[in-house]
Amino acid sequence: MSPARLKPICSDNAQPRVRATRPGKRHSRAWSDYAHLGPGQSVLVHGAAGNVGAYAVQFARLVRARAIATAGPSDIDCVYGLHADEVIDYRATRFEDDLEPVDVVIDTVGGEVQRRSLSVIKPGGILVSSVSKPDPQEAKRRGVRAEFILVGVTTSALARIASLVDAGEISTNVGAVLPWIRPAPHMR
Repeated sequence: MSPARLKPICSDNAQPRVRATRPGKRHSRAWSDYAHLGPGQSVLVHGAAGNVGAYAVQFARLVRARAIATAGPSDIDCVYGLHADEVIDYRATRFEDDLEPVDVVIDTVGGEVQRRSLSVIKPGGILVSSVSKPDPQEAKRRGVRAEFILVGVTTSALARIASLVDAGEISTNVGAVLPWIRPAPHMR
């Protein structure tokens, strides 16, 4: 795929990129194995302008779920461009003060944000974190599930997701396009 076909996601992001990124199995597995997110359900995506969060917003759109996202003020328009239904400026608003309960939380931030997220999940809902293990006792006390996902990437998972990029169903971030440099003979 030529670099021109890859549409940048969020260029004003605090996490610089040096290569094109594509979602791995971690991203799709949050939906298929854990969240079981589907049409009409709602998902809160933390860190929606980052790599994992941006894909999560787009996957929510693909399954016709309502995507609510948190992002900094400089990334709000970008996240709306990913088709988020609502974007909460995390610097101006505490998400839990301005949000109806959701079915799923995708946590790419961890820490205090993860702890506060358990309070906005509907009973029977789930928090899926890609950064740290959620507190299982607190999740149980609130009547929700909480999972930490850290899985390997498979060729078939990447191929399925790459086909979504190729079809224009999701976009990916290109931080920089680097020239190909022929490796030295001793490195071939």
